[in-house]
Amino acid sequence: MSVETTFSNADQIKTRIEELVGAQRYKVWFKNSTQLACADGFMKVGVPNLFIGGWIEDHFNDVIAQAARDVVGKDVRVTYSIDPVLFRKMRKSQLNSQAAYIEKNAERAVREGSVRAPIGQAAPRKLRGRLNEFVVGPSNRLAYSLACSVVERPETDTSTIFLHSACGLGKTHLLQGVGNGLQEKQPHVKWVYASGEEFTNQFLYALRERRLDAFRHRFRDIDVLLIDDIQFIANKKATQEEFLHTFNAIYTAGKRVILASDAHPKMIGDLSESLVSRLIAGMVVRIERPDLETRQEILRRRAAATGQTVPDAVIRYIAEKIQANVRELEGCLMKLLAFASLMRQPITLETAHQALEDHLAQTGKILTISDIEQSVATYFGITPADLHSSRKSRTIALARNVAMFIARKHTGLSLPEIARMMGNKNHTTVLLACRRITGLLNEDAEVGWQSAAGCQSRQLRSIVDSQEEYLGLQ
Repeated sequence: MSVETTFSNADQIKTRIEELVGAQRYKVWFKNSTQLACADGFMKVGVPNLFIGGWIEDHFNDVIAQAARDVVGKDVRVTYSIDPVLFRKMRKSQLNSQAAYIEKNAERAVREGSVRAPIGQAAPRKLRGRLNEFVVGPSNRLAYSLACSVVERPETDTSTIFLHSACGLGKTHLLQGVGNGLQEKQPHVKWVYASGEEFTNQFLYALRERRLDAFRHRFRDIDVLLIDDIQFIANKKATQEEFLHTFNAIYTAGKRVILASDAHPKMIGDLSESLVSRLIAGMVVRIERPDLETRQEILRRRAAATGQTVPDAVIRYIAEKIQANVRELEGCLMKLLAFASLMRQPITLETAHQALEDHLAQTGKILTISDIEQSVATYFGITPADLHSSRKSRTIALARNVAMFIARKHTGLSLPEIARMMGNKNHTTVLLACRRITGLLNEDAEVGWQSAAGCQSRQLRSIVDSQEEYLGLQ
C-alpha cells in the first residue's frame, strides 16, 4: 500500500469504525479523541493520554483491526501513541470548561473543591508520596538527599531547589514526601504544596473575587513553598509576575522554595528572564532514568505492597524491557499481576511473556518521537502542535528541523514514518531537514531564533548535544 493512499484510508476506516461501534460510542471515544494513520501493514492510533489509549486498546482493538482490514483488504497491526496535538486540544478544552464553571459557580466550586479558595493559611493536606517509600539509586540520590535535608533542617539553608526530569521519574513523589515529612517531624513549620496549575487557578480566582491579599497570605506567609509542574505557568505572563513576587517575598525572608518541572529552567519556553535567573541561582538538580538495579528494587517493593510474590527472573525481565519511567514500569507489573489472576496462572517468565508481549512491542520508538517533540518544543519556547503545523517562522522551522534530525538519528523510524508522525508531512521535508542540520553541524555553525526573552543565538552543536543528553541518548 503506498504512502499517498494512507490518509484517505484513515477517513474510510473511521467511517467503518462508526458503523461497527455505533454513533454514540464513536462520538465518545473516537471522534475527537483519536488520530489514525495506516501504512505498511500498521495502523497507528494517536490518543491524547494513556487512559483513553488504554481504554480504546482494551475495548475496541479488535474493532479497529477489523475496520482497517475491511478498508485496506488485509490484516494490519494496531499500535498506540500519545499525540501531542490531541493532548493539547483536550487539555485546553478541560481548562476552558473548568474556568467557565468557576466563573458561573464560584461559591459552589470552592465548596466542591474544584478550586480552593485562597482564604489564609489552609490546613496542610496529607499527600501520597512519602520519603521512606522512595527507592534511591545513583540516578536520584542527590535529589533525595536534598529533600531529606529540607525535612531535617528546613530553616538552616535558604537555597532554592529546582528538580527536573522526564515524566514519571519521582519529582512529584519527592515534593510530596517533603510535605509529609515536614508535617510529621516539623509540625511548627508552615508549608504549602501546589501544582503550577493550582497556583494559576487560585491566582485567577483571587483576582476575579478581589481577594489577592488572602491569596498572598496563603502562599507567602510560610516557611516552605513546594510547587510541582512549574512549567504550567510558562506562557502566562500575569501568573509569572505574581509567582516572581511570591518567590522574592519568600526568598528574602530566608524561607525555602522547592520546585519541580519536566525541563531545566532554561529549557522552559516563555519563562521570563528574571524568573529564570532566580531559579538557576539555586540548586538545579536533574533526576536521571533509574538504572537496572533501581528498577528491580522498585518492582520488588511494588509487588510486596500488593502482597504478591514475583520471581526474580520476572522482575529482571520487566526491568530490562522497561527503561523509560517508573509509572510504565509499575504499570507493566500491575498488568502482569492482573493477567495472572484472571487467567488463573502462576507468575512465571512465560506468563510475563504472554501478558506483556503486545505492550513491549509497542514501547520505545513510538513514544520516543513524542518525547523528542516535547523536549525540542520546550527548548525553543513553542509547543509540539507548532512543530506539526505548516507555519515556517524562523523559530518553528529550526525547532522542526532539529526534532526531525534527532528522530531520524535515534529511532528506527523511516523518513515517511517521521513525516506522518510530525504532522502528516512529506518525507522529503524530513530528508531536507536532516541534510540541513547535518550541514550546519559539519560547519560548526551558530543558529539564531526568536524567544519570549528576545533574540537568541547558540552553536547548533550545543543545542543538539543538550537535547540528546536530556533525552538520555548520549
